[in-house]
Amino acid sequence: MVREVASKPVDVAIVGAGPAGLTAAYLLTKAGLSVTIVEKDPHYVGGISRTVEHEGYRFDIGGHRFFSKSAAVVDLWNEILPDDFIQRPRMSRIYYEGKFYSYPLRAFEALWNLGIWRSTLCMASFAKAKLFPRRTVRSFEDWTTNQFGHLLYSIFFKTYTEKVWGMPCDEMSADWAAQRIKGLSLWGAVVDGLKRSLGLNKRPNDGQAVKTLLETFRYPRLGPGMMWDAARDRIAERGGTILMGHALKQLSDDGQGGWRMTATGPDGDRVIAARHVISSAPMRELAARLHPLPATTVQANELKYRDFLTVALKIRSDDLFPDNWIYIHDSKVKVGRIQNFRSWSPEMVPDEGVACVGLEYFCFEGDGLWSMADDELVALATREMDLLGLVTPDKVIGGAVVRQEKAYPVYDEDYAANVAAMRAELEGKSPPLHLVGRNGMHRYNNQDPAMMTAMLTAENILAGERIYDTWCVNEDAEYHEAGDEGAEQTLPAARQPLTEDQAAALGSVREVPGRVAADPARKAA
Repeated sequence: MVREVASKPVDVAIVGAGPAGLTAAYLLTKAGLSVTIVEKDPHYVGGISRTVEHEGYRFDIGGHRFFSKSAAVVDLWNEILPDDFIQRPRMSRIYYEGKFYSYPLRAFEALWNLGIWRSTLCMASFAKAKLFPRRTVRSFEDWTTNQFGHLLYSIFFKTYTEKVWGMPCDEMSADWAAQRIKGLSLWGAVVDGLKRSLGLNKRPNDGQAVKTLLETFRYPRLGPGMMWDAARDRIAERGGTILMGHALKQLSDDGQGGWRMTATGPDGDRVIAARHVISSAPMRELAARLHPLPATTVQANELKYRDFLTVALKIRSDDLFPDNWIYIHDSKVKVGRIQNFRSWSPEMVPDEGVACVGLEYFCFEGDGLWSMADDELVALATREMDLLGLVTPDKVIGGAVVRQEKAYPVYDEDYAANVAAMRAELEGKSPPLHLVGRNGMHRYNNQDPAMMTAMLTAENILAGERIYDTWCVNEDAEYHEAGDEGAEQTLPAARQPLTEDQAAALGSVREVPGRVAADPARKAA
């Protein structure tokens, strides 16, 4: 028989100690509420934003630039980690046919590297796309072809994107392209390149260059996990509880206007009573653990996720390349992206005579790549670095493997309808259930929008009603590496009206600019 231990009742129980879960807990404990977080990882907080350490070397799982247009997010970063940010140059490139291309694409450089004939064909393809765009835009291929032309799409987007997602681009929703690269066009790149070449990109009053694209970013000197370790410590100092190595087992209505959460850990089950529950767990996993099972369990089971793993290689070299990472657009290797950890922060690599790079492989949990032994993966990464001409095998002196499940929510053709159905049912529950973060909302958000969903959720809980629509976060964002840090001084406004079915599920809802006001009967206790 499984041993059950009842924990002290709390105001809010949170599933997952990633950026969203920790942000919510930090703000709620700061406001005086009692909070318990359950986190299934036994050692690390931060989720995909954690920093893994191996023999003194630190690995960033995915690469996390600390840049946000939201002043509220920037202020929170500064509050949690006031003294440990360093400023780093931003550099990312695409590696294609043995040549490097800047990312985002610089039109003149790309066309020069491609050669006169292929460049001419690319421009003709771009012109054709503008004159005769695809009228029905459903897939990633449709959207990107209309934006750049079919030839540039096939060179710079198709191979890498299909590596990342493990599915053809014509089966991926156009939503992903629109969210990640909205506002970035070939014509814009040409204009930006001309202005830079002619020195015309100056502010009229101060003479400073207008940074149309992110050129530098801040970064914790020991990696992103430093931020979330600090948040964990502040939460604990305020009386919050973080149960490491505990996975959500069941979530049910306690019959008294609150929740009964059961979490499985190394010493048995913990039972937590809470007025509110915030979940950053994958929607599919949350639905499977609700009791009784929600009516939309079928839709939840249709949601898909992409996993990935990082093979970190220690290489006898001062350094290999100056980039934070390079994208590998080459079908003859499995690797999709290569990080250079010293370019993120010199303090992540303790030996000055050793370079440390992370080769990222995108896969599905349980497939051939995921199931390979660590030493086989290190050997594969070593061979592919040699095949790409980046380093010879004799320079590799060691390696380590870090696996990350459910790193990316998949945007297939049916995801939007499935998420809408789940949202209407889960958020329409009483007692209150709040969905936050990348996996909690099945949205491929960066770290800062994930935090913002948690910040708005905390505001809703403290107000006793859903005054903010968390689903409006990042839905109309421009290209995610353009703009000025902290330029947005206000919280996001709601811009996506609920459907009639969603409104009915959420109760009597009326929208006002920037807020979603709920029926008083659904206010928190």
